[in-house]
Amino acid sequence: MLGSGAGRQCAYHTPEPGVQSTGKFMTIKTRIAAAIAAAAVVLTAGAAAAQNWQGAPTYGNVRLSAGFTPDPYNVNVVAGGPIDSRAALGAACPGFIANNPDFDLYWSAGNNGLPLVISANSSTDTTLVVRTPNGQWLCEDDGGHNGMNPGLRIDNAASGLYDIWVGTYSQGNAQAVLSISELSSN
Repeated sequence: MLGSGAGRQCAYHTPEPGVQSTGKFMTIKTRIAAAIAAAAVVLTAGAAAAQNWQGAPTYGNVRLSAGFTPDPYNVNVVAGGPIDSRAALGAACPGFIANNPDFDLYWSAGNNGLPLVISANSSTDTTLVVRTPNGQWLCEDDGGHNGMNPGLRIDNAASGLYDIWVGTYSQGNAQAVLSISELSSN
């Protein structure tokens, strides 16, 4: 019934000048700010929910410090998975990855001036997705050895956990070697 006051109340309310708001209604500015905050949470959660960066890595982990030997450190993995990383993380992240990381690198930075190089080698077109210690997502395709393999160079790499996924450019799985180096991509 129109005008009865029953049902849903108006969510927009501008208090009269000099009148204290009771807190029952949100002002337009507060409502806009709340909507922006909610959108930011949804956008941030979309990338994080796409894969489980906190999950146990499928092929293990290693603690390496700047100047490590032998260099490179290699791990045999099966690349690929059901998650379309382009849909999950954006157009700059092609490929298909697993839910959990393939490998976790606990990196201790030094001051030797060398980069941290993460790469993969396979007979299939592979990709890399890396979540850095500060939560940034890095993606790479075809910048490594042999034109179809990814190689990611991180200058001044921060100490901390690097979650690493080795993906395949097309759906499917493939044998691959993940390499961690300070000297070159695999």
